[in-house]
Amino acid sequence: MEASSTTPTPPPFQFQPDTEKIKQYLLKRGVYPIPKFVRNISKKQIQKYNRTLRKRPSQTQSSILTQSQKQALPDETHFRNLKREYRRFTRTISPEGGSTYLVGSPWVRIERLRSREIASETMEFNGEKLKKENLKELREMFEEDLRWVLDDDMEMLEGIDCYYSNETWDSVRLGRRQRSEAERIRFLVDRLSQLKVTARDWKLVRMMKQSELRFSEDQLLKILEGLGEKNKWQQALAVVERVYEKKREYRSRFVYTKLLAVLGKARRPHEALSIFNLMRGDCNIYPDMAAYHSIAVTLGQAGLLKELVDAIETMKQRPKRIRNMCLRNWDPVLEPDVVVFNAVLNACVSSHQWKGVSWVFQQLRKSGLKPDGATYGLAMEVMLQSGKYDLVHEYFRKMTKKGEAPKAVTYKVLVRAFWEEGKVNEAVEAVREMEERGVVGTAGVYYELACCLCYSGRWQVAIKEVEKIKKLPHSRPLVVAYTGMIHSSMDGGYVDHCISIFEHMKDHCAPNIGTINAMLKVYGRNDMFSEAKALFEEIKCASDGANTLIPDDCTYTQMLEASASAAQWEYFDYVYREMALSGYQLGQSKYARLLVEATRAGKWHLLEHAFDTILEDGEIPNQLLFTKMVIQAVAQHNYEKAISLVGAMAHAPYQLSEMQWTDILEGSRNIIGPDGFVKLLDALLDCDAQSEMTVVNLLRSLQKLCASDTPMDLSSSPAYDAEDGDESSLDFKNGCINDDDDRRVYVPNASLNVMGGKHDCGREGRTTQCTNAKACVDDVASSESHKGSDGEPSVSIANGYVENDDEIEIDSHITQFDDSQIFSLPSANQILDAWKESRKQDGLFPFRLGQK
Repeated sequence: MEASSTTPTPPPFQFQPDTEKIKQYLLKRGVYPIPKFVRNISKKQIQKYNRTLRKRPSQTQSSILTQSQKQALPDETHFRNLKREYRRFTRTISPEGGSTYLVGSPWVRIERLRSREIASETMEFNGEKLKKENLKELREMFEEDLRWVLDDDMEMLEGIDCYYSNETWDSVRLGRRQRSEAERIRFLVDRLSQLKVTARDWKLVRMMKQSELRFSEDQLLKILEGLGEKNKWQQALAVVERVYEKKREYRSRFVYTKLLAVLGKARRPHEALSIFNLMRGDCNIYPDMAAYHSIAVTLGQAGLLKELVDAIETMKQRPKRIRNMCLRNWDPVLEPDVVVFNAVLNACVSSHQWKGVSWVFQQLRKSGLKPDGATYGLAMEVMLQSGKYDLVHEYFRKMTKKGEAPKAVTYKVLVRAFWEEGKVNEAVEAVREMEERGVVGTAGVYYELACCLCYSGRWQVAIKEVEKIKKLPHSRPLVVAYTGMIHSSMDGGYVDHCISIFEHMKDHCAPNIGTINAMLKVYGRNDMFSEAKALFEEIKCASDGANTLIPDDCTYTQMLEASASAAQWEYFDYVYREMALSGYQLGQSKYARLLVEATRAGKWHLLEHAFDTILEDGEIPNQLLFTKMVIQAVAQHNYEKAISLVGAMAHAPYQLSEMQWTDILEGSRNIIGPDGFVKLLDALLDCDAQSEMTVVNLLRSLQKLCASDTPMDLSSSPAYDAEDGDESSLDFKNGCINDDDDRRVYVPNASLNVMGGKHDCGREGRTTQCTNAKACVDDVASSESHKGSDGEPSVSIANGYVENDDEIEIDSHITQFDDSQIFSLPSANQILDAWKESRKQDGLFPFRLGQK
């Protein structure tokens, strides 16, 4: 390919004005040469030069070329000619409208070129406009068949029109601009309230863009107000973080103060404290008094006294390092007022810091502030929670002396203090004084007085106080008051009054499940199982119908306690099944003893089910449940399971001492049998967790229980050296082998005797050949069974158990229990499946599932 003989085109000359001459020119005329002026004049000189160049291109260009540029001119011309020829060649070989990515680039991988060609393909539409009917068909297809591809949040604009106009969306008829700002904000708040979003969530970003809001300060305040009313603090935090993520210079102090109020209303003190610290790091949004009030109230309600005191200290100090601190005379120092100090008193209530009250009053005097009624009321409540009842009355006298009018909340604290002191008449007089002063009482005042009267046995007088609650506006439901009265009467020891209040309550309001639980607790603690059973069965029948009384976990727990206290273990089993099938679980921290008592009645499967359920939930079983499971495994002769349970127990956050293991094993001797200790000890010696203290203490306890003073034959034991023909330097004493290395290994007596082929039965002059300890026990039983004719009590030994005619007769439902049932117990899952099948056969399914 030869280069065409075209007139060479020289490269354009880049004219650069002399800036020094421009500066001198400006100084002569009395103008300071700032960069802006110099830049403008230089630009004008370049434009003037280009206009001159266009008028005389040939003469000017040839005259201004340097020697080096004239030498490079032929090469530049040759390159441009080759470039022009290459483009003409590629257009000739490529098809019309085709792609040229695969031509002339052998050094590029073909996969990369194909992907680039597909990504930039435009042959489908060829520059024509999309047809509106095709888009409608595509939309209908997605709505009918591919609905799962879309998300409800993607249809923001369609949803907002349907939300307010109840008509089909038509962008031409309705138009987006016709929707007001208030409607957009309200719809955005409603949609955000239905989702859990974060600042990085694409759903939040899309909804904010499609809302077409500018998110100004006023709009953000309205959005936060709406989210705060719905208690959606996470969405409010995400919106503020997203808006101010890239526009930090536009952050508003009022928006962050409103966000503090939203977090405080939602009881999120730690999140509010992080926002407060963020505000303290920027001069533009540094907290003002309103922000300090908000964070103080939030920390006070949460009881975070230390953090609140630190916030007060920051009010009095000027920050040393802060962003955007451009004003030298800026002084953000503030002094705490009464609202802040009242928040400190509120924090002292939950933490019982009664000494903080005197500190608050001292700070108020130093600041020249006067305590208000809320200050005295909070001080009284702090003393009440701390048990300083004399100081409660002292602050009440100071309050009336200073001329502060007590409110109903103050009288509520006063009545509670009289109740704790046992001064019922004084509590009644305090309420009468409140009524004489014209203070409108609240439901809390009359509720406290009614409970106080019921605690002292005056429930009929308390009923009159409850009648006053009906006349109060915005009062709590009467069922709450009656339930509290039942609890107070029970705590006071008036069981008959509890029943009377419950019967009186039925004539005025319907009891809820809390009242039922209270009555079950009353019946269960006072040996009234029949009444508790009748009430429980009534609730079970009502829950199958349209009644809203559905048993909860407390209902089942109270009924289990009532059944256990009355020793009704069959009904205990029935209630536990109903509880498990309803989705509830028995709390192991408080009610593990119930399962242990049930095992003594032969209900081992309940313990197994509860133990497996606790493990499935990822919790650590109670110490009592662990030990009982070990005893059950040993009783079933499942020593492998027992060892695994002991190994798991060794890693639990608690340890059992040697004395505790001894008491547990001694109490379970009749369940395990005489040879159970020996076999458990043999299995423990092969355990890998012997270094753990729980296992070590169990080994020591078993050694004491299995120890025997009978001499043993070690001739055929592994400790005997067969090659030398004599015993190695081993010393056996009390069931232990001591070697020369001072290592002490315990070997049970039964195991050593079996290895030698003999077993010592513990009788003088009698050594028999036996294979295990149980055979020896049977031998002793056969020889001792004839005693009794000499006046001694008749004792028989069978299957490892001692039977005495003089022993007290055991309960029939325990003595009839067969030991073989223990050895064939199913797993917890099998038990639950069996319960479900039995309920299906009885026609009790579908049952009502509760919530965990």
